[in-house]
Amino acid sequence: MSERGLRKTRVGTVVSDKMNKSVIVEVQRTVRHALYEKFIRLRTRLAAHDEKNEFQIGDKVRIVETRPISKQKRWRVQEKIG
Repeated sequence: MSERGLRKTRVGTVVSDKMNKSVIVEVQRTVRHALYEKFIRLRTRLAAHDEKNEFQIGDKVRIVETRPISKQKRWRVQEKIG
């Protein structure tokens, strides 16, 4: 375990890059319905910090939990995948 402890990571797709130094990343996950036992796809849109404005719409990225950067940003982009 590092000095900072374990941080949550998520993999998602950039769906918006219109802001300066920020991107919106959509993370999909599947859960099983409690009653009908059918798998459902849920999506979460997270604001992530992108210091160099290097990520574009459609990029698959890994984001990591970080300290609050602004009102909505609690994640930062760690790397581009693929």
